[in-house]
Amino acid sequence: MAKIKAHELRTQKKAELLKKLEDLKKELSQLRVAKVTGGAPSKLAKIRVVRKSIARVLTVINQTRKAQLHLFYKGKNYKPLDLRPKKTRAIRRRLSASDQQRTTLRQAKKRAHFPQRKYAVKSL
Repeated sequence: MAKIKAHELRTQKKAELLKKLEDLKKELSQLRVAKVTGGAPSKLAKIRVVRKSIARVLTVINQTRKAQLHLFYKGKNYKPLDLRPKKTRAIRRRLSASDQQRTTLRQAKKRAHFPQRKYAVKSL
């Protein structure tokens, strides 16, 4: 089986991808049997290609699943942890911009009753 391209896999349906994955796994098991029984060098070299193809198929399946989950949870209040932005721990715990702007009633009264004084400074 020739090397599989990821962009070709992305156009296929999930059922087709699972079928292709099953075929690749069967082929890999046959190649491993050939390796043990002393198969041709061409078959031994093909093991690596098949393994990488399996990885590509699994990667495409997982990426499409994650993209569908992103669409499902878009606009919702609560998301699974792996769909939230990673950033850093400090940024995730930081107050939001709206929470930073809020003031207590006491702070608001103090600001209203005692505004910052303006002084006229004489220039030299």
